[in-house]
Amino acid sequence: MKKKSTQSEKADLLKKLHYSKQMLVLPNIWDVTGATLLEETGYQAVATASAAIARANGYQDGEKMPFEQALNVITQIVNAVEVPVTADIESGYAADLQGLKINVRKILATGVAGINIEDSDPKTNQLLPVDLQVERIKLIRKVADKAGIRLFINARTDVFLKPSTFTNDEKLKVAIERGCAYTDAGADGIYPIFVQDETVIATLVNEFSVPVNILITKGTPELGTLQNLGVARVSFGPNFQKAMLLAMKTSLRNVKDRFVHSHITDMLV
Repeated sequence: MKKKSTQSEKADLLKKLHYSKQMLVLPNIWDVTGATLLEETGYQAVATASAAIARANGYQDGEKMPFEQALNVITQIVNAVEVPVTADIESGYAADLQGLKINVRKILATGVAGINIEDSDPKTNQLLPVDLQVERIKLIRKVADKAGIRLFINARTDVFLKPSTFTNDEKLKVAIERGCAYTDAGADGIYPIFVQDETVIATLVNEFSVPVNILITKGTPELGTLQNLGVARVSFGPNFQKAMLLAMKTSLRNVKDRFVHSHITDMLV
């Protein structure tokens, strides 16, 4: 019987996958069924999407779902697969550093190998001060180290999500400043969400000493192009869930239309 990997061994594997010659592709999921399906089809890691988990449980994204409920879903996913799981924990569901410390301990207890932590305040939708986010990342690293867990920290920056806050040149400058600061604080990867321009992506890849994660959205370069640019990891966010729901909606309409058409035909006979 194959020995199960420890949490830190899974974290080591997750990190190793980011440095592979093959770009790490993570179609984000939201439940046990999706996680096991990914594992069965050969994916080497599983990533969750907070927006998809929230929607599947009747909540909006933005830490509207109760933290304990989110932890329960993540725990179920981790327990269902042997591959490493990296969880989207939004901003950490914490109003201050002490709250974040408590929550990180709970997150580690789920068995995850990695996390995404973003630098926006869910209450104001504004970027957190860079110094504060640096302290938050340092705290996460310290808590994980104290627990003896080699957690992979994927530091998300929301600079490119703020269209009215910065010019395009400013976005790149601020993203580089934040990404470098987060790396120095202990982040293992940088996630400049919603960046799409090839030149900007290439610049970010060259500027950071850690792997870069890109979100696949409409307008993002193709996977092969991203691989050639040096991108280490791609995510799909809630887009797989949206595609699944759209397909389900289409199927439901087809069933309904066939039933109605058949019923009308029977009445005319």
